[in-house]
Amino acid sequence: MADISCNFLGIKSPNPFWLASAPPTDKKINVMRAFEAGWGGVVWKTLGSQVKNVSSRYSAIDFNGQRVAGFNNIELISDRPLDINLREIVEVVKEFPDRAMIISLMADNDKKSWQEIVKRCEQTGAHGFELNFGCPHGMTERGMGAAVGQDPEIAKMVVEWVMEVATLPVITKLTPNVHSVVPTGRAAIEGGTNALSLINTIQSVTGIDLDTFVPNPNVGGKSVFGGYCGPAVKPIALKMLTTIAKDSITNQVPISGIGGVSNWKDAVEFMLLGSTSVQVCTAAMKYGFRIIEDLNEGLSNWMDEKGFEKTTDFIGKSLPTMTEWEKLDINYHVIAKIDQDKCIHCGLCHIACEDTSHQAIFKIDGMPYNDYVVNDPECVGCNLCNLVCPVEDCITMEEHRVAPEYQNWKMFQETGLPWNEH
Repeated sequence: MADISCNFLGIKSPNPFWLASAPPTDKKINVMRAFEAGWGGVVWKTLGSQVKNVSSRYSAIDFNGQRVAGFNNIELISDRPLDINLREIVEVVKEFPDRAMIISLMADNDKKSWQEIVKRCEQTGAHGFELNFGCPHGMTERGMGAAVGQDPEIAKMVVEWVMEVATLPVITKLTPNVHSVVPTGRAAIEGGTNALSLINTIQSVTGIDLDTFVPNPNVGGKSVFGGYCGPAVKPIALKMLTTIAKDSITNQVPISGIGGVSNWKDAVEFMLLGSTSVQVCTAAMKYGFRIIEDLNEGLSNWMDEKGFEKTTDFIGKSLPTMTEWEKLDINYHVIAKIDQDKCIHCGLCHIACEDTSHQAIFKIDGMPYNDYVVNDPECVGCNLCNLVCPVEDCITMEEHRVAPEYQNWKMFQETGLPWNEH
C-alpha cells in the first residue's frame, strides 16, 4: 500500500490533506471532529486583533443542478478572544500530536503587533504559522490581508518582522487578487519565509437578488465584495500554483496548494503541479469532514495503480509539460472521431460545431434519427464536440500529424510560408 504521509518543512502528518484556515477550523470542537475523521492537519482560523462579524456572511453560485459550484464569504478573521483560541490549540495538539497544527496569523501592520502575536502563539505547541496576506474583504480596509499581499515591499517587510522572532516554520499565504502571484512570492522568500501557500479567495460578486436588487449576501440591504472559492476557482488556482512552482526563486520552497479541491483527483492535480500539502475548505463545508475518507482512499489507490510508493514520487511531475505557447508543436494535429455505436444522435456536436466553430460535422438526415459524421479536412481539432458530447468516449480525438517533424511558431515564421491556407 502506498505511503500517503506528508512531510512539510519537517511538519509530519498522516496524509497531505489539511483543512484551510476558515470556519471549519475556528474552534476546538470543529478541529477535534476533523482529526477524529482522519484529516492530516489544519490551519487554525486566522488570529489577530478583535473583530466583529456580520450576518449573513455567505452566498453561492449554483450551476447546472450542482449546489455551491462557487462559494462566496464576507466573514472576517476569528472573532473569538485570542486567549480562548490559544488555550484550545494547546488542548487539540495534546490530543492529536501526530497531526499538523498550523496557526494562521494577521496582525495590525506594525512590527510590535506581529512579533507579539507570534511569540504568544509559539507557546501553544503548534507546528508552524501561515501569514494571511490574502483576505480580500473587511481586513483590507484596515491595511491588512490582501492589502499586504498586493504590495511586495510591504509583504517582505512583514515577513522579516515575523522571521526575527519566529522559531517555528513560517508559510506565507498569497492573494490571487493581483496581476501575478510571483512578485509577492519572491518578496516573501527574500523576507525569509520557509514556504508559500496559495490561493486565498478571489474578490467577487456572486449574484443579485432580482426582487430586492441587493447583491448577495444581503446585510441589512447592503453588500460588499466577498472572497470567492470552491470548485469554480480550481483552474485559476492551478494556474497560479504553476507560476509559483516554475519560477526559479519561488520554487525553492515547499508549496501548500489551495483552491477548489473537492475530491482526491483535484488534490492529485495540485500535487502534480508542485503542492506538497493540499488544503480544503468549501468541500468540507458542503459535505462534512468525512470526505477525508474518500480523499485518503482515492489518493492511495491511484498511487498503487501508478506504482508510486510515496507522494514525493509524483509531486511536480506535470510541471515539465507546461510550456510557453510559442514552443507548442504546430505540426501536431488531431481530428474528431465519432463512435457511431455509442452515439445517441442528440446532435449537440453538430450544433456546437455548425453554429460556433468550423462546420466540420455533417448532419445526415434519417429516420428515426439523424446521423453525424466528421468532415476530416475541415476539422481543426479544437475539441469542442468532445467537450459537449454527453456520452463518455463517444467522440475521441485521433492524432493526424500535419508533418512528422517538430515545428513551433517561431520556426514556422522563419519559413516564410503563408500563415493559413484559407
